[in-house]
Parts: sequence; C-alpha cells; structure tokens
Amino acid sequence: MRVLVLGAGYAGLTLARDLERRLPADADLTVVNDSAHHLVQHEVHRAIRRPAVADAIQVPLDEALDRAEVVVDRVTAVDRDARTVELAEGDALDYDYCAVCLGAETAYYGIPGLEAHSVPLKRVADAETIRKRFFDDCDEGGTVVVGGAGLSGVQVAGELAALRDEEDAHADIVLVEQLDAVAPSFAESFQRAVRDELLDRGVEIRTETAVESVTDATVATDTGDIDYDLLVWTGGIAGDDAMGGERPSVRADLRLDRRTFVVGDAARAVDADGEPVPASASAALREAKTVAGNVAAQVKFELDGDGNDFAPRPDPYRFEVPGWIVSVGDGAVAQVGPSIFRGKAAKAMKATVGAGHLTSVGAISRAVDLVDEELHA
Repeated sequence: MRVLVLGAGYAGLTLARDLERRLPADADLTVVNDSAHHLVQHEVHRAIRRPAVADAIQVPLDEALDRAEVVVDRVTAVDRDARTVELAEGDALDYDYCAVCLGAETAYYGIPGLEAHSVPLKRVADAETIRKRFFDDCDEGGTVVVGGAGLSGVQVAGELAALRDEEDAHADIVLVEQLDAVAPSFAESFQRAVRDELLDRGVEIRTETAVESVTDATVATDTGDIDYDLLVWTGGIAGDDAMGGERPSVRADLRLDRRTFVVGDAARAVDADGEPVPASASAALREAKTVAGNVAAQVKFELDGDGNDFAPRPDPYRFEVPGWIVSVGDGAVAQVGPSIFRGKAAKAMKATVGAGHLTSVGAISRAVDLVDEELHA
C-alpha cells in the first residue's frame, strides 16, 4: 500500500506529517517535491529586504519528516486512471492513494509582455532577483510597479517601500489593482486599515486600474501608461503544469476521485457549507488535516477490513479561520473576528503566526530566528 503526497508546501508537509503519525506501519508514504526544502511562503517577501531571513524560512524536508521517503523531483503528470505519477527525471510512481498538494503558480492571463518583463514572488530566488533589480535599477530613483493588491502584493509593496527608505533610494512604489480596493476579497474595515498602512509608508495606490500590456519600460493600463524600472507581478494564480495549468474544482471531501485528493492552492474548493475556500496558507493547513484523517481511515479499512464492511465516509472540510494578517514593511494589519489591529499588536501577531508554523513542523530554532527578524526589523 503506497500513499503519495505531491508537494511539500503548507498543505503537503502538514499532510505528510499527519500521515506519518496516522498511517499503519505497513503502509508506505512517499513525498515528492521539486526542492529538498519546505518554504514558508507567506514570509518570502522578507528576503527582499533581509536576505538572511531565507535560512529561517526554508526547512530541510529530512529534518521535518521522519518516516516518509522524500523524492526530490518535479511532478509532470498525474494519471488518475492508471494511478501513476510521472516525474521530470523519467521515473513513474504508482499509488493507492495520492494527495496533490502542488500549490499554484503565477497567472499572467495572456497579457502581452507581462511574463517576459515582470518578476513573480513564489520562491527565494525571486526575492533575490527583486532585490538585485532594485539596487541595479532603482537605487538612485526610479519607479517600482507591483501588480496585484492581494495580500502578496501588499506585502511586496510594503517591503520595497521599507527597503527604499532604509537605503534612501527615492524610488516610487506604485501598487496597481484591477478591482476597487486593496485586499479586495476581504472585509471593508480590513481593506481600509491596509490602505492606510500602505499610504503611511509612502506607497502610491492605483485601484480600478487593469494592466493591458507591458514593454521593457512601460506598463500600459486602461487608465494610462506607467513608466517603470522594476515590475513585480502578484496579480493571480494558476494551477501547476502537472495539472494542465488548472486548479480543479472539488467539493468538501477534497477528492478528484476515490483515491486522489487535491489540497490547498492546487484546488478550487467548496467547503461543507457550500462556501468557496480562499487560496491561503490557513486554509491549506486545515484542509491537510482533514485529508490526512480521511486517507488514513481509507488505508486502515483496506488493510484491516474483511471485505464485508462499508468503507468509511470521508469527513468534509469546513472553512473556519480565526482571522487574517498581513505585513506592510515594518508594520502589519490584523483582523481577529470583527476587530482590526495595527502597530505593535499586529506586528507581534504576524511574528507569532510564522513562528507557530515553523514550530509545528519541528523547526524550532528557525522559529526563534524568524521572530527575531520580525520583531527587530
């Protein structure tokens, strides 16, 4: 009996660690990831201004996992009919149960020139590129455009504004959003607080502004052209290439079929209450725990059952989140229930969230390092 976990982001690593504890001893567990490290994605923007933080937010998988076999390779295809997974190096892995946790890639929506002339922020290498480009092209002035004002775009814009101020670079930071507000999928009170935090830190905000095309010097929008020196694009997500660039839709059981699950940003999920689940780290972590329980129950049933019992019914996932938090340079905005926090309280919450995740995957020393970076930035 083999269980495959594809990807070791928030969903994949949490799922694998839970399965290590839950699966019977005679079930094999294999984790496939394109890197030997787990990345704390929601902190990667910090590496733009503080390169040393990269060590704290990358956890070696052989330190985080005890029982699972780790295969460092890129998944190229999932054949659900044959129950096989194809890898870039040419190998194929069979499975009895598989959880697709491949996350999402940056979406460019076919906008002419956008992919060629922008830098995404999905990996530490992207943060390094943004930092280098900033010093090469904007150190003595210039314009940085950040496309997309979701939480990722807000954090990038805030971090670049803080870097500009530290280096006295005199660069303009412009945050562009197609919809009518920053953090557009969140409550209005949260949006207002995030907007105020950005404005306080010298970020220019242009909402209701859609990018139409990009050249090496100009972002053309439906409200006019913006000349730029560095363009960072955080304006949307698409499925992994192994899933044909799609994020398949799943219901609350998070299953593509009886033996194949899809978890985290890799899917468009609807929860047990019929509500769409946002692509977020908090949702991915909680989905993973639900799927771990369901996979373990199915495996135990197959290994221990006598063939006469009914297969266990999978538990549905219900989206519940205690709040939201976003960093804006050295500041932060947090929402807990209806309450909005800024300043030291929000900053402490942000540090706690990142450190809490690192602690949950066994990286305690890295959690301490991250808290030090967050609180003493």
